[in-house]
Order: sequence, then C-alpha cells, then structure tokens
Amino acid sequence: MWRSIASNALTLFIVILIAVGGLIGWGQSQYTAEGPLAEPICLRVERGATMSSVSGELEARGAVSNPRILRIGADYAEKSDDLKAGSFLVPAGASMAEIVDIVTRGGQSTCGTEIVYRIGVTRIGVQVRELDPATNRYVELVEFDPTADDTETPEAYAEMRDRPDTRYRVAMAEGVTSWQVVEGLKAVDVMTGDVPSVPPEGRLAPDSYEVSVGADRGDLLALMEARQTELLEDAWRNRADGLPIDTPEEALILASIIEKETGLPDERGTVSAVFVNRLNRGMRLQTDPTVIYGITRGQGVLGRGLRQSELRRETPYNTYLIDGLPPTPIANPGRASIEAALDPEDSDFIFFVADGTGGHAFAETLAEHNENVARWREIEAERADQ
Repeated sequence: MWRSIASNALTLFIVILIAVGGLIGWGQSQYTAEGPLAEPICLRVERGATMSSVSGELEARGAVSNPRILRIGADYAEKSDDLKAGSFLVPAGASMAEIVDIVTRGGQSTCGTEIVYRIGVTRIGVQVRELDPATNRYVELVEFDPTADDTETPEAYAEMRDRPDTRYRVAMAEGVTSWQVVEGLKAVDVMTGDVPSVPPEGRLAPDSYEVSVGADRGDLLALMEARQTELLEDAWRNRADGLPIDTPEEALILASIIEKETGLPDERGTVSAVFVNRLNRGMRLQTDPTVIYGITRGQGVLGRGLRQSELRRETPYNTYLIDGLPPTPIANPGRASIEAALDPEDSDFIFFVADGTGGHAFAETLAEHNENVARWREIEAERADQ
C-alpha cells in the first residue's frame, strides 16, 4: 500500500514539474514574442513610477497582453528597480522584453516634447515640438523669438520647459557668425555660464547639439570648436591637389565665403571652383559677403543692399579691392562648404550671378557673364513692377 502511495505521489510530482516547466516555457515565449501593439506609442514614465504601474499603463494602451508576465520577466532579469523617468517611443509589435529594455536602459528620452533653440542667420527662434509616434515626425506646438521686445513667453513653452522629460537642443545654422552664436546662447534660458569673449570666426561647427538644464555655455562652445577642428583636419587630409590654399585656416576662410554665397548644396562645388579658378589666375574674388562682413564684423545683418561708396571703400575684407583672401573667415561654414573648398568641382567657370531661382548662372567668359547679368537685371525689374 505504501509502495502504491509513494508511486502515485512521485507520478504526481513529475506531472507537476512538467506542468510548471511548461508554464515557465509558455511565459518565456510570451515575454519575448512580438507584442500586440498595432502602432507606435509614446510612453511617459513619471518619477517614482513602479513596474506595476507601467505595466498597467501598457496593458491599457494595448502594448502588452499580460502585465503580470511583464512584471515577472522584469523581476527575473533584475530590472524591476531600474525604471527611468522620461518619455520613450515603444515601436509597434515590441515584445515585453524589448519594452522592459526601453524603459530601463537609461539615456535621453526618445519621444515626447523637445525644445529647440535655433540660431539662424537672420533671427533666433525657440520651437516647442512633440514627436508624433504614428508618423515619427515632430509636430510644432509653438514658435517664438525670445529676443523680441514685444513677445511674451508662451505658456506652452513655460509648461514644457518645467517637465522633467523635456529634451533641449541648440541648432546652429550654417553661415552664422560667432557673435551670432554667442548672442543666441544668451537666449537659451536653460543654460548657465557667461561667455567672456567671442570665439574666433569660422571655428564653430554648425550642427544640432543636445543640451541639459544647467549646461554651461562655455562648454558647448568648446564642443562646437572641437567638432569644427576635427571636420577641418579631416577635409584637409583629403584635399585635392593644385589648390591655391596653403593652410587649413585659408581653407576655412574660403569655405566661409562659399557658405555665404550659396545655400544650395548642389552649387557649393561649382562656387568653390569659381573662387579657386580666380585665385589661381590672380583675379580678385569680388564677392559681396566679404564686403558686408567688413562693415558689420559679423555683428548682425546689414539688412540692405551695398552702397557704391561701400564697394569703393578699402577694408581688409573688400575683395573688390584686395588681392586673394580676406584675413579671417566671415562666418562659420558647415561640413559641405569645407569639403567643397578643398575639393572643388572640375570647372572653368570664373563668374556667377543670381539667376532668379535661388541659384546662380555661371560663366567662363566675361561676355557670357554680362548676358547673365542682363537677364538678372530684367528679373529684378519685373519683380519691382509687381
């Protein structure tokens, strides 16, 4: 009898082990299998949130079918206590294992609200935008000029600025001057620190920089300068042969002129070729942006056309009167203009003028150039009559 009881108990124990093993295997497969989420969502994890509250939110939004399995899986992976506050993009079909990794790995938020401080050539702007998970595109919520005297700070900006998961970015446009960058950073009210002096012209890399609350303005300028140095050194190593440029600094000067002469990516190589050809032939560059820099010294925008008296005035930057390059860059050029300066298009063009489309008409001879200028004058006259 006892032998029969022992045999039945052993059988039952084995059955229980098999059932438990099957349950564990099923749970593991559920934890790693593709999830039910049909479209991406932006999941906000508040400070002090628990895996239990997050799993409940995920179930309510259709991202997980069994929140208990998610919690058990997170416990087993020893990640339950590693939740990070922020807003996180959960892609469609994400498994529970992937979701746990997303909300515990740390780093910056991957969706939600972003405040972008834009330092442009003509203005400084603040843009509050939010990522739409369905399209993975940002939607603008509000935009304003923080330097305008008659502009009140929008409530949406003040509200989003105080949220712990808001991300901040400083976007520096190609062709801005170092003075403009410093003035722009002064308007970034989440940053700290004074800037005792304006960095050398041309030495800051136009780019988009992520910053945090309390970040130092001087540290960001140092990062901009380090990136520009790296870009310039790399382009200098790969420069073309036969250039009328002896130093990386001269390359930076030429790149800044190219940057100010055209905003069209496809034209940079051609514009570079014009200036390189003129330098190789001993011709003066004769470019308006350098003359303008001689007037403004990069402190703001001229806001009008050049006067004949200014074109005749001798300054170190008046390339209608001086030979070769001006003494310094006239703006901060981007990567494309630096590369164009050191690897110009193979062309015999030595003239160009605006063509009315935002680009330029190029010419190899003065006669062709005069025809292009005449067409441009006609376009200007037609626009004046409209």
